[in-house]
Amino acid sequence: MTQTGLRLENLRILRRSQQLVALDTHVAPGAVLTVMGASGVGKSTLLAAITGTLPTGFRAEGRIILNGEDISRKAPEHRHVGILFQEELLFPHLSVGGNLAFGLPPRIRGRAARRAKIEEALDDVGLAGFAARDPATLSGGQKARVALMRMLLSEPKALLLDEAFAGLDAALRAQVRQLVFDRARARALPVLMVTHDAADAQAAGGRLIVLEPR
Repeated sequence: MTQTGLRLENLRILRRSQQLVALDTHVAPGAVLTVMGASGVGKSTLLAAITGTLPTGFRAEGRIILNGEDISRKAPEHRHVGILFQEELLFPHLSVGGNLAFGLPPRIRGRAARRAKIEEALDDVGLAGFAARDPATLSGGQKARVALMRMLLSEPKALLLDEAFAGLDAALRAQVRQLVFDRARARALPVLMVTHDAADAQAAGGRLIVLEPR
């Protein structure tokens, strides 16, 4: 029987000959695995290995398996892995709706169908009517919600969080964090989160792995 979720099978990440990360673990659909550790220990490098964007000088060994499919050697755009960063990275020259349209898969064709998907996504996060807005006019929490929905519209099969809540104040952080976890759970997405914040780990529930310097 095919194992669903995200499986890191004897995954080792090396910088030249030095091993930075060694993991053998599984994240079930809808579950959150939190990875913590000091700066420079390899947390973001781990996410880069999963997305297929390791910088020059690094290499990964082992296998990355998503819903039974080995994606270890696939190009980043074919891995179906979504990622959220601390910065929302919204395109400043596009409207909110234009940003969301960027995430839509090619199979959704026709202006009306694409517009309907965008409006549905905005309504889902309490931003109905925001499609024509300039991202520069949005609050931090609104930008975070647009970034989340743009990523979810691309229909990822797993979600990575790279200090995704670090730029938000405490109250907003809790609100956006819960929104992200709820949406991931509703879509049965395995989530791997790296963070420095113990409150993030506590809110996520699930398992915690602490990477030690090597």
